[in-house]
Amino acid sequence: MPSPSQLPYWRISSFYAFYFASLGALIPYLSLYLQSLDFSAQHIGEIMAIIMATRIIAPNLWSWLADHTGRGMLIVRITSSLALLSFAGIFISNSYGWLVLVMSVFSFFWNAALPQFEANTLSHLGEDSHRYSQIRLWGSVGFIATVWGMGALFEYYPVAWLPHIVIALFAGIWLSSLFVPARTNRHHPHHHASIWAVLKQPAVIALLLVCFLMQASHGPYYTFFTLYLESYGYERSFIGGLWALGVIAEVGVFMVMHRIFLRFQLSHLLLASLLLSALRWFIIGAWVDHLGALLLAQTLHAASFALYHAVAIQFVHQYFVGKYQGRGQALYSSLSFGAGGAAGSLLSGYAWDSSPQWTYFGAALACLLAAGISAYWIKSK
Repeated sequence: MPSPSQLPYWRISSFYAFYFASLGALIPYLSLYLQSLDFSAQHIGEIMAIIMATRIIAPNLWSWLADHTGRGMLIVRITSSLALLSFAGIFISNSYGWLVLVMSVFSFFWNAALPQFEANTLSHLGEDSHRYSQIRLWGSVGFIATVWGMGALFEYYPVAWLPHIVIALFAGIWLSSLFVPARTNRHHPHHHASIWAVLKQPAVIALLLVCFLMQASHGPYYTFFTLYLESYGYERSFIGGLWALGVIAEVGVFMVMHRIFLRFQLSHLLLASLLLSALRWFIIGAWVDHLGALLLAQTLHAASFALYHAVAIQFVHQYFVGKYQGRGQALYSSLSFGAGGAAGSLLSGYAWDSSPQWTYFGAALACLLAAGISAYWIKSK
């Protein structure tokens, strides 16, 4: 890993901690907040889908601007501040139309920051990109702190406190971005294929499709997992603990990921993450009332997020080289977390009232389809 003088480890890590702490507040508890405002499952699914859908446009638009200006970290700082300001609109009105507008505007800026920051982090790491997970694990620590702490908090205080906590975390994202130095990727091959030549490769198409399906499968989890467990009588503090358990397992994988990369092929790791994810969604759908099964399902978050995400980042880093680093990270974010996440949230919102169990079974099928695509088309370099 680069020496401390070359790598501002704690400054970079603090951004991940605040960013994913805000994710730990929004994803598990926003649906609970919206339910307290008497929104239906369909409306909750639509609002959550909007947050994901802006990732389709925002990362690519801002990455194009970063490519043309070479000021990726400036864009991170600007979009972080605008996300903070626009989210404050949630205090003006609780109407469905107004919240749709607020979530659309704030997430357009919020979703723009991370891909550019990822590209900046990988540029700092240079040839030690396999050490990325040792920095990213602090994002998981931030997620654990908020998801567990807020689960206990909402046992005693109303969920109406959620927007105030999120505002404070957004301020932390912006402030931490001010202290991270910019670093451009100085490694350029002797020739660059056009971005379209990269995108037309069958392996790249397959990778992006797999990422789309993987994130779509998370729709029922990110949108309704908290409400699902509440309907079975689990307490909010325990639900927060289950969310945290998944991310603790994630941290464990991130801590050893650099060693795993040296021993196994990326394609095999990707396939394993997809198959274990299918098992996870099936368990949640079939045995939510069995504590042991539920605990096992949450430990599989180590595969469905940590292993998958670390491998996907490495594949993107391999396929999108040199000046296309930021564009590749933005495309990965927009097609997986954006289009895939939006599709998963929207479809789960429409299917939820019919059968929560079958909604999770559908998520498992999406992972199995992605596994088939991965096994046939995606090979390690």
